Amino acid sequence: MNSRIFLLMALLLGSASGVYAQVKPGHRTVTKSSDSVRSSVTDTTHAQQKDLYDVISKAFGKHKDKKATRKKDSVTSKPTYAVLPAAGYTLVSKFVVTLTGNTAFRMDSTADISTVTAYVSYTQNKQFLLPIQSDLWTKNNKYNLVGDIRFYKYPQSTFGLGSSSNIANEDPMDYLYFRFYETVLRKVVGNFFAGAGYIIDYHTNITQQGTVNGTPSGYTTYGAQSTTVASGLTLNGLYDTRDNSIYPEKGFYSAVQYRDNFDFLGSTQGWTSLIVDVRQYFRLPANSDNVLALWSYDWLILSGKPGYLDLPSNQWDAYSSTGRGYIQGRFRGTHEVYGEAEYRFVVTKNGLVGGVLFLNGQSYSAGPGTRLQAIQPGFGPGLRLKINKISKTNIDFDYGFGREGSRGLFINIGEVF
Repeated sequence: MNSRIFLLMALLLGSASGVYAQVKPGHRTVTKSSDSVRSSVTDTTHAQQKDLYDVISKAFGKHKDKKATRKKDSVTSKPTYAVLPAAGYTLVSKFVVTLTGNTAFRMDSTADISTVTAYVSYTQNKQFLLPIQSDLWTKNNKYNLVGDIRFYKYPQSTFGLGSSSNIANEDPMDYLYFRFYETVLRKVVGNFFAGAGYIIDYHTNITQQGTVNGTPSGYTTYGAQSTTVASGLTLNGLYDTRDNSIYPEKGFYSAVQYRDNFDFLGSTQGWTSLIVDVRQYFRLPANSDNVLALWSYDWLILSGKPGYLDLPSNQWDAYSSTGRGYIQGRFRGTHEVYGEAEYRFVVTKNGLVGGVLFLNGQSYSAGPGTRLQAIQPGFGPGLRLKINKISKTNIDFDYGFGREGSRGLFINIGEVF
């Protein structure tokens, strides 16, 4: 299924520092708040570097020498704000309007940048989304508190289980979804953090129309339930040496989450999962500003039987980023193995315009105990426009291609990974 989105309006108001919002097919705007800005403000002493702020200021006759007016680190204990109103159209949501707000600040002069981001979105298909996400750093980065709260009224099609599922098995579904995630990480040594959290996914009023071609739906054969609750505890580990988590040019990132859902915490049934997220960044060539970024994301159900909508699925990862080239929820199963490579290169010497080429592959199993199925590839080019040269934040325009005619335009603020 095509998942095309046409951007009608995107206006940035106020300070652009600390903005991580993403606008993706399916009208969603998701922040990368859990990706903390460990070195979010980089040295921008290059006088020729430009961003959209420079271009717009000059066009309205308000251009100033930002080398003199914009400090190396503009984020202090006084919050900076950003607002992104946008409108678009997709074949899934039809017309959509979104308003995103972001604030960035430091809880202490020795702490990394803390962020709180929220947005509200409503579509012609009567889809409503309201998430609030936070990433807070305490003095000397001793603790990192990561929160993710979401409420969705979310009609969305699914296509059965496994990466060999047929696109003709589309099954329009509808449900209410509430999420509450809170994780506390403590610095152990150097760039290594460990911690624990509480996590709940609550789906209710789940309905389906049935497959378009009349075959039994994956949801029915897996086990239809009108309400599911997954409530449990997590153990988390994080190791991060990236030079800039908004636009990494070098470094390594690894995050592990073990989740155990318990009956006594209200879960419909007990089940466990493991997520392993690994990324590596290289300058290529070594003396250039071009970057080769590599990403591996494995999401595995270790035991038990989660609700159908709690199963691993593309673009339902923590960053809503996996599987460019396919509509959200196109593939679903008890195991997800995902890999992606992206080459990021400079187009203009002033850094205003850049480009990317990306290639990804994903494989899913079907029900519990089944093997991984066919690898489904996605690929495409992308354009980058810099909106903040201090933090190196870009607006991303990617056009992704997948199998069975799947393709679409992906619009983000901040890199995909």
